[in-house]
Amino acid sequence: MMKPTASLVPLLESFFTQRLMSQRQSSPQTISSYRDTFRLLLRFTQQRLHKPALDGRGVIAGWC
Repeated sequence: MMKPTASLVPLLESFFTQRLMSQRQSSPQTISSYRDTFRLLLRFTQQRLHKPALDGRGVIAGWC
């Protein structure tokens, strides 16, 4: 039986909009830093696994 996978895209969106912006009232610079860090992580993942970082469902490829 396959385990359910959560799509990364909605999780990241809710993290940015709900957690950082609403709950933490983070500055735009902080939010930009988090965004850039996630981009670097996905780029690193893509290079390390030699496949696209996200599949068509927004799930990190090779992590499920």
